Amino acid sequence: MEQNFRNYDPGPYYDEMFESFQRPRPGCRVLLDKLESLSFQEIQAMQAAAKQSFFDQGITFAVYGEGQGSERIIPFDMVPRIIEAREWAALEQGLKQRIYALNLFLDDIYNEQKIIRDKIIPREVIETSAGYNPKCLGLKPPQGVWCHISGTDLIRDQNGIFMVLEDNLRTPSGVSYVLANRQVMKNILPAAFSESRVRPVENYPSLLLDMLYSIAPASDHVPNVALLTPGIYNAAFYEHSYLAQQAGMALVEGADLVMLDGYVHMRTTHGLVRVDVIYRRIDDEFLDPLCFRGDSLLGVPGIMEAYRNFQVAIANAPGTGVADDKVVYSYVPEIIKYYLDEDPVIPNVPTYLCREPGQMHHVLSSLQHFVVKPANESGGYGMLVGPDSSREERENFAARIQQSPRNYIAQPVISLSRSPVIVNDRFEGRHVDLRPYILYGQDIQVVPGLTRVALKENSLVVNSSQGGGSKDTWVLCE
Repeated sequence: MEQNFRNYDPGPYYDEMFESFQRPRPGCRVLLDKLESLSFQEIQAMQAAAKQSFFDQGITFAVYGEGQGSERIIPFDMVPRIIEAREWAALEQGLKQRIYALNLFLDDIYNEQKIIRDKIIPREVIETSAGYNPKCLGLKPPQGVWCHISGTDLIRDQNGIFMVLEDNLRTPSGVSYVLANRQVMKNILPAAFSESRVRPVENYPSLLLDMLYSIAPASDHVPNVALLTPGIYNAAFYEHSYLAQQAGMALVEGADLVMLDGYVHMRTTHGLVRVDVIYRRIDDEFLDPLCFRGDSLLGVPGIMEAYRNFQVAIANAPGTGVADDKVVYSYVPEIIKYYLDEDPVIPNVPTYLCREPGQMHHVLSSLQHFVVKPANESGGYGMLVGPDSSREERENFAARIQQSPRNYIAQPVISLSRSPVIVNDRFEGRHVDLRPYILYGQDIQVVPGLTRVALKENSLVVNSSQGGGSKDTWVLCE
C-alpha cells in the first residue's frame, strides 16, 4: 500500500499515525492518502519550501548561553500530528478542570491559605518555592483569576494514555509557532487540510485580546492593551512582537510606560495614552523596581500600586510562578480533589519528591531509571535523563540532590509516543509531546497547541532550546 511509508516502523511505541505496521489510525487516512499521492522528492521540496518560509518571515528564537547569540528558526516537520475529536474532548475537559483548580489554589495561598491549614500541602513546600512571592499576599486579581494564559505540557505513554508532564503558568511561550505552523501547512497541503476538518487555531489572537479586554478595569473608553516585553535580547522577542501585531496590541518596553495620577500611561507620538491591561512577558522580579528588584530597568516603577488599586490589570498576575514549581506540580491531584471534590481527568506522571527521605533514597538507588529535574528550571535545562547518562553524570547529580533535596523531583522514564518525521530520504518515528494553550477570562478556552518533536533519534527531550522541532497539530472536528 503506502509507498512512502512502506518501510515505516512504529516500533514498540504508541505511534500517532499508525495503529501498527502499515495500519493507519482512522483520523489519519485523508492525510496519509495525500502524502502517498506525492513522490518523496515532492515531499522534500515542500519541506524545504516550509523552511524557507520560516526564514523569510523571520520566525526565530534565541538560545541563551550560546556565545554567538545566534537567532534560529525552530526546526519544522511538515507531517502534522493528528488528534481525533473524542480524544480532544477529554483533554479539553481535563485541562479546564486543572487550570480552574490551580487558580483557586493560587487565590487561596495568597489569601486565606486554607489548603495549608488543612495540611493538604505542606507550608514549607509553598514558602520554599522560588516562584512563591510573599509580596503578593493579599492580592485580589480581577474576577479572582490569577493565571489568564497558560500552557500545559502533555505526553502520551506507550499505552496511548495522555498525562500531564508539567504546568506553565508564568509566561508560557510557543503559541506564535502554532500560528506560523498552521499558516505554512494550509499553504503546502491545502486539500488534505480542508478535507480533514481541522479545528482552527488562527483565532488565538482574537481570543487572547477578548480575554484581556474582559479583565480591564471599568472605564468609559475601549480598553487599551499593551504587551510588555523585556526587549529585543529576550529569547522570545519574536513571539512578543508577533502576538502584539496579530492581536492589535501595543508592544512596549518598561521605558515606554510611565505612571501619572496613579494610572499607567504609554508614551506615543500623540502624547501619553492610558493603558488599561498589560500582558506582561517579563518575570515578577523585574516588573516593578519599587516592589521587587530595585535594580530592574525592565519594569515600571509604581505599577504594582496601580494594580493593587484596580487601576490597571496585569496578565498573568504576579506570584503565579509558585504553581510552576515541579514539587507543587506533584500535589495537583490533591489540589483538584481539595477544591473541586473531583478526581483529575488527566493524570500526572508518577513523581518522586527528593525532599522526602524515603523517596530520595529510592531515586538515588536507581538513578539510571529516572528522569531527574530541578523544581524551577524550564526549557529542558539542568535535568538528568538516567538511561542516557554516564556514571560520572549520575554521581554528580546524586551529590546535587543530597545537597539540595527540595530542589529535585524524579519521574520514571516514559516511552513518549512517536510521530513520523522526514529524515533525509525516508520517514522515521520521533518522540513528541503537546502543549495546548489555555485562556481564562470570563470563561476558560483551550486552543489546540504546539506539538514538539525530539528530532534526535531515541531522544526524549523535545525543547527547542535542546534541538527539538515542531509540527502542526490537527485536532479534528466531530
